[in-house]
Amino acid sequence: MFEDLRRDIRVVLERDPAARSPFEVLLCYPGVHALAFHRVAHRLWQARWRTLARFMSHASRFLTGIEIHPGARIGRGLFIDHGMGVVIGETAEVGDNVTLLQGVTLGGTSTKREKRHPTLGNNVVVGAGAKIIGAFTIGDGSRIGAGSVVVREVPANCVVVGVPGRVTYRDGQRVTAGIDLNQTDLPDPVAKTMEQLMDRIRALEADLEALRKLVDRAGDIKEDSP
Repeated sequence: MFEDLRRDIRVVLERDPAARSPFEVLLCYPGVHALAFHRVAHRLWQARWRTLARFMSHASRFLTGIEIHPGARIGRGLFIDHGMGVVIGETAEVGDNVTLLQGVTLGGTSTKREKRHPTLGNNVVVGAGAKIIGAFTIGDGSRIGAGSVVVREVPANCVVVGVPGRVTYRDGQRVTAGIDLNQTDLPDPVAKTMEQLMDRIRALEADLEALRKLVDRAGDIKEDSP
């Protein structure tokens, strides 16, 4: 347990430039606290102490603002940055070295007791407020843009943005005429489409004006001719 805690602290120091010391991380990072609670709750869940496990998860949510169901499987090196509003469902699986920002939801869509939450591969980054809904896989090394809603499987090494989420890059190459991902200033795909439409309208208006002038010139020439 202490080795896991040391690893969690080390992960925060590596990925968050605001973290200045292990002691600060231990005292002030709710993501570290939520993971510590979850490890105990998960062991209780596996031992079939289900109600006690759920109560510990509930207490963790009250104290940290992060809800991790005790049945969820969490890999090593998870970094939950800020964490308020993060929800990880019962059948969710999170790989190694994953980063989740605040407001992320790993949610389910089925009412049956089956695999109904997503599986995140290794080295996945999920931006603030993103929602990943359903029992599918996000491939290793993929990045989910802030505010995106992902409802279908994502291959490895992809960038996903938008509502619903669309793959814009794969293996470092653009796969659609989409939008560049920037976790701090993600462009709005609707606004981008409107800008393209406005550019097209301006071009058509310019062509129409040129055609009018041509017609007027032809009319003037016809009137001047004997």
